[in-house]
Amino acid sequence: MKRLLIVVPCYNEEEVLPDTIKKLKNLLKRMIKQQLINDSSQICFVDDGSIDNTWTIIEKECHSSKQIEGIKLSRNFGHQSAILAGMLDNNADWYVTIDADLQDNPECIIEMIKKAQNGCEIVYGVRKERTSDSWFKRVTAQMFYKLMALLGVNIIYNHADFRLMSKRVVNELKKFPERNLFLRAVVPLIGFKSDKVFYDRTPRLAGTTKYPLKKMLAFAWNGISSFSIVPLRMVTCLGFLISFIGALFVLKIFLNYNEHGAVSGWASTVTLITVFSGVQLISLGIIGEYIAKIFVEVKQRPLYLIEKEINK
Repeated sequence: MKRLLIVVPCYNEEEVLPDTIKKLKNLLKRMIKQQLINDSSQICFVDDGSIDNTWTIIEKECHSSKQIEGIKLSRNFGHQSAILAGMLDNNADWYVTIDADLQDNPECIIEMIKKAQNGCEIVYGVRKERTSDSWFKRVTAQMFYKLMALLGVNIIYNHADFRLMSKRVVNELKKFPERNLFLRAVVPLIGFKSDKVFYDRTPRLAGTTKYPLKKMLAFAWNGISSFSIVPLRMVTCLGFLISFIGALFVLKIFLNYNEHGAVSGWASTVTLITVFSGVQLISLGIIGEYIAKIFVEVKQRPLYLIEKEINK
């Protein structure tokens, strides 16, 4: 029997957290009783700089049960950093990461462990469908996964951050020093034997999502720009295309001048200048995003800072 650590990143989850703790504690006890894991296994709740009573709830549970571990980050570092804080700062044989809202079915952890016992180093939790999402979120999410595949990024379709990883995989993950985190694409890069567990995603029981549209778009762009240079190549191709269009436009001006003796079309000229200027600014913006990522990476600032730990 091996030691399991369930890592649960939390940010302002006071409404759903009591129910989450209860369900995960019951699940852990069942798995220990079934001898799937040993009795030193724990659930690690990582408070990612919450401004509500999230840490108070975690702290209270830690004092009442040694099976609950609490990590409080010094500020909000982001979902991906909170996941890493729970894994990299702990020692276990298997690590499972799951969001605090438990929309990802925690019962799948049992199946994940069984696959790990059969030699899998990574087991991905994959949604069967997205019927619980709104139409807009469902369509945009599917477009995102398809776009990532089109850009050459190795990512598991309909997989978020619900997965099991072995100690070996987590040790290899420590060798990835990047600051622009996108674990959904980093973990498949590690390799080793992997498998999938499929489940139906359920609606959130309480509270509100911590990923509104603005954060979702930022997260998607971070994933694209961190793992694909295709946008930069598109800028180059666009530059050649605009140059070609410009050459055709100059040729048209000469032809009109030879035929009519004067060049007309002030409105069309201004329109072309405006459009091309906009394209240039967008291109500079894309290049600037990649330069900004280099700027962040070379500073090598810590991914997270821990303020307090309980029951580690």
